Amino acid sequence: MAESITEGTLKGWTVKEGDYVEQDQEVGSIETDKIDVAINSPAAGTIKKFLANEEDTVQVGQDLIVLELGGEPGQSAQKGDAETKDSADSSQQTSSDKGGEQKGGEEKQPEPEPEKEQTGAGRPKEKEQKEQAPPAPQQKSEEVSKPQQQEQKPSQPKQEQKPSQPKQQESSSKSESPYGSRSENRVKMNRMRLRIAERLKQSQNTAASLTTFNEVDMSNLMDMRKQYKDEILKKTGIKFGFMGAFAKASILAMQSVPTVNASIEGPGGGDTIVYRDYVDVSVAVATEKGLVTPVVRNAESLDMVGIERSISELGKKARDNKLTIEDMAGGTFTISNGGVFGSLMGTPIINLPQTAVLGLHAIKDKPVAINGKVEIRPMMYLALTYDHRLLDGREAVTFLVKIKEYIEDPRKMLVPV
Repeated sequence: MAESITEGTLKGWTVKEGDYVEQDQEVGSIETDKIDVAINSPAAGTIKKFLANEEDTVQVGQDLIVLELGGEPGQSAQKGDAETKDSADSSQQTSSDKGGEQKGGEEKQPEPEPEKEQTGAGRPKEKEQKEQAPPAPQQKSEEVSKPQQQEQKPSQPKQEQKPSQPKQQESSSKSESPYGSRSENRVKMNRMRLRIAERLKQSQNTAASLTTFNEVDMSNLMDMRKQYKDEILKKTGIKFGFMGAFAKASILAMQSVPTVNASIEGPGGGDTIVYRDYVDVSVAVATEKGLVTPVVRNAESLDMVGIERSISELGKKARDNKLTIEDMAGGTFTISNGGVFGSLMGTPIINLPQTAVLGLHAIKDKPVAINGKVEIRPMMYLALTYDHRLLDGREAVTFLVKIKEYIEDPRKMLVPV
């Protein structure tokens, strides 16, 4: 695990006690603040005992299993087969011992009816099924069986029904409520969700967040994508989307406003500005457990297709729950695309210690004025949330306008202008 992680929650075991495991075989998983970490067997052997249970909090370096070295693959399965065979043999032997008593009665009558249990074979059968009923003629057998039935009626405990009565009354009271069902379900937050909540609140309490907006015409970028997407897919296997273009536009805009790629570090909320000559772009990806931000390293050295390839690979790893700590460590600038979910406009939250985050939104056809005429164009709102402690309004607006210019004329990203 990473140095910042000291504990985790054991989510479960994938093997059982007595199973043989190979070296480095995954035997369980631990949920941490950032990712799920696999538990691998340190050597080949047989698992003798688990030292932690599901949902237990475990520390880094804690012993989790007792492993007996050696053994052979399939040992547990063979052992289980042998136990099953022994139990089956003993069951057959027991049934064969009783067969002399039951065989005659079972062949003549499939069900224990009192009228047909006058034979000698029927009496032992009656003893097995009703221990209190002695062998007797038909009349006595009926007399004995009737009291038993009468005794069974009061013996069916009303106490079992008493606990169910409040539930029935409770459910009936719920159904009688004029507001309909008002049930609640409480679920404990997982570690990742708790960590996300902590980080987001820390960002709000630390950074002097401010958001500026702009609107971009997506016509030229959409035309370029439509013209080259099939050729790029055939040649590289990568789907040409918009994230690579916005990442490249942001990187080029940072050349004019390098403070966007800087951060405040140091004690007491920070007293030092760190400027970087590289750009690590964090891409927000929504997963079932929460929001994660894998990082595209040295994005300034990649072209649009290269950035798209890295984003695609990281997105797949995030959805498959295969991200590592290294995939999410660091990051100097974040891009969040809420438009894939239909968001028209929003104010993203800064991912500390970064200085800014760019929010993309849904593309909508809108009437706009082009050269004095009204035309319908595909438009997108852009949002830049920035830390006003480090980035002034003039720099933030300039940065966002630069992105707008690159997207509206993608050719500018290919030639130095």
